[in-house]
Amino acid sequence: MALRITGLGEELASISGLPWDRPLEEWPEDPSLTEKRGISRHVVRLVRADESPDSEIYAVKETVEEFANREYKILRQLTQLNAPSVEAIAVIEGRQDKAGEELPVALATRFLPYSLPYRVLLSGNVTGHDIMTMANALALLLVRLHLIGFWWGDCSLSNTLFRRDAEGFAAYLVDAETGEFQKSLSNGQREHDLEIALFNVAAELDDVALSGHLYPGMDPVRAAEGVIKRYRRLWSALKDPQLLDPKDRHAVERAMRQLHDLGFAVQEVSVSLDGENQALQFVPKLVAAGYHQQRLRELVGLETEELQAKRLLASFERFRTRLGKDRPSDDLVAQRWLKEIFEPNLAKVPAELRGRVEPAQLFHEMLEQRWYLNEKAGYDVGLDFAADSYIRDVLPFRRDSGVDVTVSS
Repeated sequence: MALRITGLGEELASISGLPWDRPLEEWPEDPSLTEKRGISRHVVRLVRADESPDSEIYAVKETVEEFANREYKILRQLTQLNAPSVEAIAVIEGRQDKAGEELPVALATRFLPYSLPYRVLLSGNVTGHDIMTMANALALLLVRLHLIGFWWGDCSLSNTLFRRDAEGFAAYLVDAETGEFQKSLSNGQREHDLEIALFNVAAELDDVALSGHLYPGMDPVRAAEGVIKRYRRLWSALKDPQLLDPKDRHAVERAMRQLHDLGFAVQEVSVSLDGENQALQFVPKLVAAGYHQQRLRELVGLETEELQAKRLLASFERFRTRLGKDRPSDDLVAQRWLKEIFEPNLAKVPAELRGRVEPAQLFHEMLEQRWYLNEKAGYDVGLDFAADSYIRDVLPFRRDSGVDVTVSS
């Protein structure tokens, strides 16, 4: 039986050099990567492509042939649809150990930078707000998957990775083994996914509570119900008709702006006169997530999370306003903002502290530090001062990338 690796061409050279003739549980694992690995029903290892600390990191999972190939195809389709999920790299079949015994098929995915499993996040100094924003992120992930006709079938905290996104989190699907695509999901299918999510999240949080790491006073069941309630509010805002005053010329514009504020671009709407209620019926027909991400990408070419993009756009708008009415085009202003505001403040970070926080998140937190210092001082301390303060007083204690924190005394 010959080793067969099917996957992304540009990645195959890195993947082929891994020790496929050994069971995964015997693979050595860098201690700095171990805590980034969540709980799984399968044997999973995080490995670097080579010995360089900056090399690509892959998550490798042992499973059966049918599931590996099916999940690979699903993850590839999710990536093509720009869904928040990990990226499938390869399926490795025909594995044998040195004695010729057959080994399980493996699925390799690209590790999501600056992400951590929920247990790592909840084991730190979390607040009720942190748990609420994690719940919101999971609800938004499920909404986005349902919008593209994907039934997850095993929505849980364990099957999700979280990244910082401004003052909240962004959630990414990790395990798609049970999922399937439909042309569109029925209400019954969506409700089934919600029932699974409610049970899984409540059970996982109860387990965390038993270990003594859950936020004091938080009820696991109520927290899980919060995910479902947030999902329903989002789904209603995106799908349910709104009745607007036909005499209000700006009613439709405001309705569109409310959807933008939720982070969704409105690609198609239906507006009709409801004779019975003498009102305009506004119905979003086609929406896509990532409104602020897309706008920031078009302006300055930065790839960020949605809430990060919203915050960076606010900084850009303030910069743009300060230039006055005779300012150049938005494209030129955007390049000035990058060169005069964004890049110089990130460049302040010393080499030994780089990589701890993702760049867009880092800039957002500098802006937060400025707000905090302004409130404390009673006047605007300026971004330069705030950035220096953040790098000195906050960044040394951050570990979004999962790196070990070493602070000199």
